[in-house]
Amino acid sequence: MSANPEWLARGTSEIFPDNDDDNLAKAIAEIDKPLRVKLGIDPTGSDLHLGHSIPFRKLRDFQDAGHTAVVIIGDFTAQIGDPTGKSEVRKQLTAEQVKENAQTYLDQLRPILDFDTPGRLEIRYNSEWLKELDLAKTQELLATMTVQQMLAKEGFAKRYDTESPIYIHEFLYPLMQGYDSVMVEADVELGGTDQKFNVAVGRDLLRHFNKKPQFGLLLPILIGTDGKEKMSKSLNNYVGLKDNHHTMYQKLQNTPDTLLKDYFELLTKIDLETLPDNPREQQKLLAREIVTQFHGAEAAIDAEKAVQNVAAANIPEFSLADIEFPSPLFFILGASGLCSSSGDGRRQIKGGAVRLDEEKITDMNTAFDSAEQLVDRVLRVGKKKFVRLIA
Repeated sequence: MSANPEWLARGTSEIFPDNDDDNLAKAIAEIDKPLRVKLGIDPTGSDLHLGHSIPFRKLRDFQDAGHTAVVIIGDFTAQIGDPTGKSEVRKQLTAEQVKENAQTYLDQLRPILDFDTPGRLEIRYNSEWLKELDLAKTQELLATMTVQQMLAKEGFAKRYDTESPIYIHEFLYPLMQGYDSVMVEADVELGGTDQKFNVAVGRDLLRHFNKKPQFGLLLPILIGTDGKEKMSKSLNNYVGLKDNHHTMYQKLQNTPDTLLKDYFELLTKIDLETLPDNPREQQKLLAREIVTQFHGAEAAIDAEKAVQNVAAANIPEFSLADIEFPSPLFFILGASGLCSSSGDGRRQIKGGAVRLDEEKITDMNTAFDSAEQLVDRVLRVGKKKFVRLIA
């Protein structure tokens, strides 16, 4: 069996198939033309975070090795919604919402992917072929899979057991994603570890249409900054690709020690053997490296200096030890003395006077699941009232 190149192995959870006669490393070494490496993304929201960036970083590795990245914008499938890991049917989006989200995704991915080298990137929209499917072709796709196979999919199985609704159109999602592979003639498909079922469907459909089955390459799901659950905007444990450089640096310099190795491996190219021994130095290096990726070296230096200046200033501290989490921000504002009460905290947030580090908070429903999300950050109201939050 051929050994995987270092860039291919780094941060990869699984590659399948992987046997002596059929493995990706062998295909890379022996093929006389660039591989077509597919990654699909459904623009169901407007913001991406570092967890979303992981498969795109691997896609960039393939680009740098001379292969062609094929990014599928699921403008058609996003209107269905991927049922993977969902306990209920996803809300269907309008075509206009999907179009707007797709553009913001591409803008956020520019620091990661090579958009400029000829032959290194194709951007395709799956409405190009999916909206043309007639009933005969749809029936052919449906006939490649049984209901039992569909119900074996994790999200469907849970909903079936709890008698939650499963709509027929949701069964189409993995088949349509797999049909994308057929239409772009994918050699490899990337996805998170939760996408194995969908990637395997792509292999089956390529075989059904008399094409060489694609390889599947699965990548880890990134744990969020709380150190507990996967990175998610809804859990407020995320680092957004659109975060300004101060906010991005501040969040990353507080990365839990237990996550540092994974973050370096999945989000940087730094040799893990060269990392400093001190976890605090690792946190600063991680923050500096990732801010540089998205905002440039000068912005990273500026953010680091800002943190150092705050640390050097004589800022009063407020301990979060007596705060019961999860806690709304307006309560913390009142408890810390920055506001006269929780109600005053709400008013100050609504009025745009509240900042967490350099990020203005305007959502009165902002809440935090744990103290770890706030430790060492500076909470401000107006220009003159601020505290450093400590454990």
